[in-house]
Amino acid sequence: MSKHIVPHSYQISKEDRLKANEHNSFLLWFTGLSGSGKSTIANVVEQKLFHQGIKTYTLDGDNIRKGINNDLTFSPEDRTENIRRIAEIANLMVDAGLVVLAAFVSPYKKDRQNIKSIVKDVNFVEIFINTSIEECERRDVKGLYKKARAGEIKNMTGISAPYEAPENPDIEIKTEDESVDEAAQRIVDYITPKLSELQ
Repeated sequence: MSKHIVPHSYQISKEDRLKANEHNSFLLWFTGLSGSGKSTIANVVEQKLFHQGIKTYTLDGDNIRKGINNDLTFSPEDRTENIRRIAEIANLMVDAGLVVLAAFVSPYKKDRQNIKSIVKDVNFVEIFINTSIEECERRDVKGLYKKARAGEIKNMTGISAPYEAPENPDIEIKTEDESVDEAAQRIVDYITPKLSELQ
């Protein structure tokens, strides 16, 4: 079937959209255990960018798992497919000229490497929200750890499924040592030069 797919050539390019927006577009990928603070920090980063006039969109488990990926489980194979689809969606959004914030556990190194190959290295910023399993379990904001300990949830990352931490993330946030606002500001400071690098 793929041999019959012929891309259409459109007149408005990514470069045109970046010039109109007056900022670069790329993907901020927040990875870490459930309850580490990924979505909380991504939310504050997006607010800071929005108030600077940056066009953004946040992808997270709630708006992806309930919609486009509602056919997927939490098996290793489906986790990989979940991340692949998110990367493809993010790639389209980056092409549309948006700064995309994606907050997903994404526990496997190979899957995060695949994201880079889909959106390209230059468009990928890996942010490791490094929070200990003990602290995540203490917070247990969604009650998932309690359910996992009771055997109600299978393949729970950090309990019955592995989390492969990034070895060289672009940014590492230790939420037990810095506040949400401090972490968000550090991320904004890091990406500020990148925003002006129109490609």
